[in-house]
Amino acid sequence: MASIRDLKKDINYVLGDIIDAVYIWEEATNNPDSKEGSKIIDEAIAVFDKLSTKVHEKDVKNKKAHFNAIRKELEVEANKLVDKINKLKD
Repeated sequence: MASIRDLKKDINYVLGDIIDAVYIWEEATNNPDSKEGSKIIDEAIAVFDKLSTKVHEKDVKNKKAHFNAIRKELEVEANKLVDKINKLKD
């Protein structure tokens, strides 16, 4: 099993890359501070907060299953956010 530190890094890097992608889209379309982009960034931050809280839970009976579930949730949520970025209009 990968370490908790690696899971925290994965959460940070994946969601940080998603936020960067929004900024790149805004720059490429000359649309700074767009409502659509801000909404996706807010969702990414909410996902980060939610997953970080789950990582720090203390009363976990099966840690391996718990952390695997967090990894799976990160993947699902990240895919949803990437889909939203891909649907942004030029």
